[in-house]
Amino acid sequence: MLFGAEHIRRYQETDGREGHDWRRGTTTLLLTTTGRKTGKSHITPLIYRPHGDAYVVVASKGGDPRHPEWYLNLQANPHVKVQVLGDKFEAEARTATPQERAELWPYMAEVWPDYDEYQKKTDREIPVVILERR
Repeated sequence: MLFGAEHIRRYQETDGREGHDWRRGTTTLLLTTTGRKTGKSHITPLIYRPHGDAYVVVASKGGDPRHPEWYLNLQANPHVKVQVLGDKFEAEARTATPQERAELWPYMAEVWPDYDEYQKKTDREIPVVILERR
């Protein structure tokens, strides 16, 4: 199973043939954000699901009390890059509204039930993020 830098490298080198299909039947995309302090690009593999013309990811960080860095980065600069298999595109990232979250949380937990456990571990509401192609 691929993780971290190796996951990113193999995904990029193979246009997702290696790394897209991940654990327990999930699929991953690569999200590139711009560091809010450094201005440098940061790439993160994330479980996703398509939703209409958009893609949905969850800022879970395994139930940590703090948001993941990639989420803080996109809050500061919502202009991101996304790679799904060989499809590379620019997108705008936004946090789902409460109404959208109510619909999308179970949609995401359906493919990764651990999200429900992560939410129980933390007092923060774990954000659901929508990536809309530009």
